[in-house]
Amino acid sequence: MSDTTVFVARDIITMNASRPHATHVAIRDGRIIGAGSAEDAESWGPFTLNEDFADKVLVPGFVEGHAHAMEGGIWDFPYVGYEDRWDPSGKRWRGAQSLDDVIAVLKEAQTGLDDADTPLFAWGFDPIYFGGGRMHTGHLDAVSTTRPIIVLHSNGHLLNANSRLLDMAGITADTNIYGVLKDDTGKPTGELMEMAAKYMAYKQTGNPFFGGINLYSLQRYADSAVNCGVTTATDLFATFNETSLAAYLEASQTPGYALRLMPALNTIEQSVEEGIALAKRALQDNNDRLHHRLCKVMTDGSIQGFTARLKWPGYHNGKPNGLWNMDPESLAELIMGYHKAGLHLHIHTNGDEASELMLDAIEAAQIACPRPDHRHTLQHCQMADASQFRRMAKLGVCSNLFANHIYYWGDEHAAITMGPDRARRMDAAGTALREGVHFAIHSDAPVTPMAPLFTAWCAVNRQTRTGAILGPEERISAADALYAITLGAAYTLHMDHLVGSIEPGKYADFAVLEDSPLQVAPEAIRDIGVWGTISGGTPHQAAVRSG
Repeated sequence: MSDTTVFVARDIITMNASRPHATHVAIRDGRIIGAGSAEDAESWGPFTLNEDFADKVLVPGFVEGHAHAMEGGIWDFPYVGYEDRWDPSGKRWRGAQSLDDVIAVLKEAQTGLDDADTPLFAWGFDPIYFGGGRMHTGHLDAVSTTRPIIVLHSNGHLLNANSRLLDMAGITADTNIYGVLKDDTGKPTGELMEMAAKYMAYKQTGNPFFGGINLYSLQRYADSAVNCGVTTATDLFATFNETSLAAYLEASQTPGYALRLMPALNTIEQSVEEGIALAKRALQDNNDRLHHRLCKVMTDGSIQGFTARLKWPGYHNGKPNGLWNMDPESLAELIMGYHKAGLHLHIHTNGDEASELMLDAIEAAQIACPRPDHRHTLQHCQMADASQFRRMAKLGVCSNLFANHIYYWGDEHAAITMGPDRARRMDAAGTALREGVHFAIHSDAPVTPMAPLFTAWCAVNRQTRTGAILGPEERISAADALYAITLGAAYTLHMDHLVGSIEPGKYADFAVLEDSPLQVAPEAIRDIGVWGTISGGTPHQAAVRSG
């Protein structure tokens, strides 16, 4: 038996410019020896031929440059999002398309809780779909006045709490905390926006969403990845403590683990000096399946949650400008410190004011400490205009665009948050391409489903939920979208020497597809079936969807 395996496929799209297509790929010790024709295979020496995917299409394993490992464990809690979703096991969860539906789900969920004071957690809620109506304590008090309730919004930047939890947290009309929303009488509504306000609630109940990383959740995260063809994924807002670091390491060392993990240190939870030390300590755990090198910076919030920071003229419907999770001066100091330490920054910037602030900070850091290949990346970067993309290209800054927003919230952005002009340029992949910015596109799972072919479909078609085409000038080709979810994403992570294309020396990571994204009609890209993945040469089959 040879220690070399050759996979044969109907087509192998390599993303390697010197050989774009192949029919055979050889692997040994989890890495690629070569990709070419049947005749080329003879030159690779003795091999075992695997014809299991002879009728499939192989592409480089998709790289999800902005997602969160809580995608694995969050399905242990009730889902109250608007759209139907599938969990890592393939089970279908029905959407809750009114406030009444949300309350009904919560009432049913609490019947499974043992004690009257056990917290009830739910997630996925988004009031922007409900005609401007917001959830308040009265809605959740109708579920329970004895147990604390937290309903996390789909964007992750806001939550709703019931009166019981507000009492436990000491949140009253006199509370003067940035992000505690109050009604016209000054009474807290139960809606808590951004990190400082949300922390008051989580301090009472714990945070099972971002704070629940363990081997179980990481395995389920890998299951989600296999289902959509992802072989490398970030956990882009990670608390680095003894428990979480041990979980990442254990998952990466578990035989058959199907994912290469890239956790990003949450820089806001500790001082700059402490954060740099944590990031450098984590590097010691790196192996083929665990790549610590990323640091996440949280600036503003969510556009549809009205906590993102927008440049003039602000929100289209006149809402007040959003919130900073850290004051601008401290953010600039943080960028300078991590940049000087040689670390790789991935920076949340939803609003264009946040993008401007971070470009100023990166420019100042580059002047103080030039780094020719830093690849700092603006994440989401949804409202950046052409002048900002030109600055990115000049400064060597990458962008990871939230293309899924066009479908899920494009109609609402055009009508409510940004207005039609700015909404046309949101997630401007076309401008990024024209201005020479290295860019990727992403899902931000579990905010939206991890599904790179759907994300590519969004960037290619720019179609909203209602079927409108939002900013056709910003559409990109299927080839450019495929690049963005493979080699483009790998570049933003400083991983393009290891993943993102099928060529000698790289990890043998492939997505196994039923058809070619380059051959189907642009509107059919999202419908391409995913058999699963091959990770390090080992096949992993996707879960069958049910329900």
